Amino acid sequence: MRIVVCVKPTKDGEIGPFEASAYECALRISGAEVILLAMAPARSEALLQSLTRLGAKEAYLLADSAFAGADTLATTYALSLALKKLSPDLIFCGRQTVEGDTAQVGVGLATRMQYALATSVMDAICEDRSVRCTMRGDMTTVLSMPAVLTFERAFELRRPSLRSKLGVVHIWSAGDIGADPALCGTKGSPTRVVRAFENESGKRKCKMISKEEFWDCITKAKKATARELDLEKAESGTPLETVWVYGERAMEMAYTVCASPTLKEMTDAHTIAREIRENNIDAVLWDSSPKGKILAATVAVINSLGLCADCTRLESDGNTLYMYRPAFGGNVVAKIVSDTRPAMATVRTKTDSADVILSIGAGAVDARDAIIRAAEACGAEVCSSRAAVNLRTMKYETQVGLTGKTVAPQVYVALGISGAVHHIAGIGGANTVIAVNADPKAPIFEYADYGIVCDVKELF
Repeated sequence: MRIVVCVKPTKDGEIGPFEASAYECALRISGAEVILLAMAPARSEALLQSLTRLGAKEAYLLADSAFAGADTLATTYALSLALKKLSPDLIFCGRQTVEGDTAQVGVGLATRMQYALATSVMDAICEDRSVRCTMRGDMTTVLSMPAVLTFERAFELRRPSLRSKLGVVHIWSAGDIGADPALCGTKGSPTRVVRAFENESGKRKCKMISKEEFWDCITKAKKATARELDLEKAESGTPLETVWVYGERAMEMAYTVCASPTLKEMTDAHTIAREIRENNIDAVLWDSSPKGKILAATVAVINSLGLCADCTRLESDGNTLYMYRPAFGGNVVAKIVSDTRPAMATVRTKTDSADVILSIGAGAVDARDAIIRAAEACGAEVCSSRAAVNLRTMKYETQVGLTGKTVAPQVYVALGISGAVHHIAGIGGANTVIAVNADPKAPIFEYADYGIVCDVKELF
């Protein structure tokens, strides 16, 4: 059995946590021939070679100037050609890369390769010519091979042993995989960034209160008037005439660029793709549900359309849809346009959450049990930051943020959470944010409505 693990080297010369998880899972499958595949500059050869020390038989690097500047459509095109030459039984991908955060490549590869697909995979066990996948939320599915699996951050990648040996890295050009240069890199990328700037969204005006006011503040915040989702309309602009929306929760965003968007039913990808081709539509928007994301990425490949992921803001001049999305871990906001029509985007939408979430950070792990008891007593949900998960105090399923989940409770209580931008990305939909941190200079206070400076243990 042959498993190809797709990885993307970062600017820091590493691979992301989701891809590391996919690689580790592949290495744990007995008898599997594991191969690494990357599309990156030639300087990434050293990283791939070092990764072969962990157990991959060999690695393939797509390095050609023709690949530079590729968006997800052009990326899946080039990778699929390489994969057809390698003929794997299984293709493992991370859920998303740290820099791109689109979560489209694995779905796009499954569409191009016509492989079965499982997303949000936490573990995989091979049985004859099938693979049993455990997904986030303890759901399971069994797929017949060949299949594409996209992994959550479920495994920590092993370190090389002292006796490990370096594998061979093969470098392929566009010509080696039979790629059409017009479909690669910038030339083959329908979406392009027209502007990038520092992300300042999500900041709130924080009122500092005493620790004695903590529980009263939660009670009052539960009754507060709903805060509007952080959607901004263009100061000046003409709305688009025809916008189709898949997923009712995306309608709110659609109304910022269209007076009368049309809510459509999420049927199957091929039916939706045909309907889009047969109609004159300015834009198609999808909600951020797992089904919405998968359908969007699949339809984009079928119809060769540009797709912008995780948009937090839209603008229009009556002809062009301008899409804004966070990138590079949320530090940067990119303004993007699509050269194909209709423009397509998945938009960040609210998710179901409890009225109150008590979220445990690294500064609250010592109070973990007391916080859980308090949450049970008041009917609150317990979540966590990535730091608490890394300390193995909390389960991965509870993690909120860019590499976790997005929540939208009435009240979000950040306990001992510093306020890194990748965590902030998951709490923008909260009506009220209350932050508790012993450090008065913690960044979390910039994104909170109320703040308390104290040790979390003083409250529980």
